[in-house]
Amino acid sequence: MTHTTLAPWMQRLGLRHPIIQAPMTGTATPQLAAAVSNAGALGSIGLGAYSLEKSKTDIEHTQSLTSGPFNVNLFYHQHPQADAQREQAWLEYLAPEFARFGATAPARLQAVYPSALGNTALQQLILAQRPAVVSFHFGLPEPDFLAALKAYGCITLACATDLDEALAIEQAGIDVVIAQGVEAGGHRGVFDPARDQMLGTLALVQLLVQRTRLPVVAAGGIMDGAGIAAVLQLGACAAQMGTAFVPCPESNANAAYRQALLNKEHARTAVTSAISGRPARGLVNRLHALGAAYPGSLPAYPQVYDAGKALHQAASAQGCTDFAPFWAGQGVALARALPAAQLVQVLAAELAQAQLSGG
Repeated sequence: MTHTTLAPWMQRLGLRHPIIQAPMTGTATPQLAAAVSNAGALGSIGLGAYSLEKSKTDIEHTQSLTSGPFNVNLFYHQHPQADAQREQAWLEYLAPEFARFGATAPARLQAVYPSALGNTALQQLILAQRPAVVSFHFGLPEPDFLAALKAYGCITLACATDLDEALAIEQAGIDVVIAQGVEAGGHRGVFDPARDQMLGTLALVQLLVQRTRLPVVAAGGIMDGAGIAAVLQLGACAAQMGTAFVPCPESNANAAYRQALLNKEHARTAVTSAISGRPARGLVNRLHALGAAYPGSLPAYPQVYDAGKALHQAASAQGCTDFAPFWAGQGVALARALPAAQLVQVLAAELAQAQLSGG
């Protein structure tokens, strides 16, 4: 048990620790979320990359593994505008990379990840399953969907990367804002990447604590109890942690991903849009270099992902992980491979010690 008095919304959920495991669609699993929730923190699953059937299965599987609350995360990106010329140029640029592995680039790019925006079927599924917590990434939900969530008592969270986004979240009636700094791994929840202010976690937390009325969750680069204590001291009510949970045996990370995360000598991260079409932080790979050297404008998210996934598949079939999207935050060198429940307990103990040391 920590020395922290939990925020009312966390008390309402019955949480014991101010810790949220980030949703990490594709990497977080029902087993991971349930283990975290059973340990007294808030586990999460992300549906942003999944079909309706897979989404339903994952929610029900998580419900079968825990009686505690967990967070269901939805992607609310704008629907991409097709640009055949830009898409074809990117595919032609990547053609030599495909050829290295005896493969052919896709003839055209598909929008591989559906948005929850206007997705009535997905919204109806969420309302039928009634998760205790729903969070939003890349944007905000429709007012009627948000009202329906609130009507059954759901607690809602949304990600902000600057003050304008946070104020829009507050205005929309969301319960909690996640202040996600540029240190974070994967895709930060920026509404419009062209206007990204690239704010760091500590500066962003302080800004949102002072300028909004919402409880603030800190996210980005937080890997241990001392980091949690630091953001709580700045006024955050909790820390959301992604990279810290990827090496857990319950995550969906494959052996190469785990090994790369735990290779502390070469754990260098950078942000690129060349993997998916949106800026995202991960361990530096071949696509980072290709994106940096590309003279044109990339196609939209998630179309770029279609090419990246195909290239990764062709390379990995021959034992090459040069194109693998190993998402990781700037604190990756502090990662440790522990079972999720044990990691929560270690984090809580470190937090208590940091708070005791800090008086």
